[in-house]
Amino acid sequence: MKLVELKRSAENLSPVEREELAAHLKLLRLVDNPAWKKEMSRRMREMDAGKKVTQQQFERMIGLHRNK
Repeated sequence: MKLVELKRSAENLSPVEREELAAHLKLLRLVDNPAWKKEMSRRMREMDAGKKVTQQQFERMIGLHRNK
């Protein structure tokens, strides 16, 4: 699929679907970032040590939290 086709398809998504697509694209950009990987590893070690967060807090920390 070409980029122009993807853009046209995105125009037909609902606002919620667009938000989910934007979050997914942001995640794809982050997963290849060494600093982001290091920070996520640190946070996972904290959670393993007992410092827990809610799913909503986690999504907000990694930039995937959607306003509902």
